Amino acid sequence: MTERRLRACGYFSAAQVTQAHVSRELQVSRQSVSRWYRQWQQGGARALAGAGRAGRKPKLNAQQLGRLAVALRQGAQAHGFDSDRWTLDRASALVKEFTGVSYHRGHVWKILRGMGLLLQRGR
Repeated sequence: MTERRLRACGYFSAAQVTQAHVSRELQVSRQSVSRWYRQWQQGGARALAGAGRAGRKPKLNAQQLGRLAVALRQGAQAHGFDSDRWTLDRASALVKEFTGVSYHRGHVWKILRGMGLLLQRGR
């Protein structure tokens, strides 16, 4: 998106180009182009250089995720479970124990998938 915003700056500098044209060329909504144009007018290309991070900041940092990955690779029995099978409920409990952060089991699945880890079962 940064590249698109910076390309839009070039269009904005050209006097005879409409926002609708920029929208079609960059394949973005007219609302986005309008917002970018206002930002460009107020701060130039620098205002469009970086929009920053989208969404909420993660609750777990890289160090916590690393510790969690090590713990998961140790196996479920190493953490007091009766079998070595990891489930989302067990993984959720481990996240809570190691980090103090509670996540819905569905979100734990997304975190684990992002770490490249797969579980054997959902429950």
